Amino acid sequence: MIETERLLLRPPVEADHPALYAMWADPAVMADLGAVKDDAASAAALARHAGYRHEGLGFLSVIRKEDNAVMGFCGLKRGDPPNPIAGQVEAGWMLARSYWRQGYALEAMVAVLDWGWVNLDVAHIVAITSQRNAASRAMMERLGMTYVAGGRFRASRLCGG
Repeated sequence: MIETERLLLRPPVEADHPALYAMWADPAVMADLGAVKDDAASAAALARHAGYRHEGLGFLSVIRKEDNAVMGFCGLKRGDPPNPIAGQVEAGWMLARSYWRQGYALEAMVAVLDWGWVNLDVAHIVAITSQRNAASRAMMERLGMTYVAGGRFRASRLCGG
C-alpha cells in the first residue's frame, strides 16, 4: 500500500471491480490502450496483475481518500512480450475520465516511482505509449522521464527518484 496526500494505492479488492471494469469499458479511456474490455477481459487483466505480486509489482487501485472513490489503476509491472520492453520494469497508469486533469495521475505515479526506487534493484523504469498519446507523453516528461531513441521513455535514478 502506498499513501499520498489525497490518494491510497493498494492491490485491487473485489469491491473495486465495478469501477475498474467501467473504466476499461470506456472507449475514451482505452483509446490509446487497446480495445475496450468486457467483464471477462477485465477479470483477466486483474488476474495478470495479481501474477506480478510475487515480485512486489502489479498495478494498484487508485482510491481517493476523501470519499473512497475508485478512480483508476496504476503502478509497476514487467513489460510483456512481444513489446520492446519485455522483462523491464514498466510504469503505467489510467484513470476514469471523470478524474482526468486534476493531478491525480501525477500524484499517484510520483509515489509509485518513489516506491520503486526504494524497493526494486533496477537501473531504470520505462514507460511506453502510442505516438499520438500526447497526454501520456507529457505525463512521462513531468515524471522526469526522458525520451529514448526507439520510442521509449526511461526514468533513471537521477531523474526519477
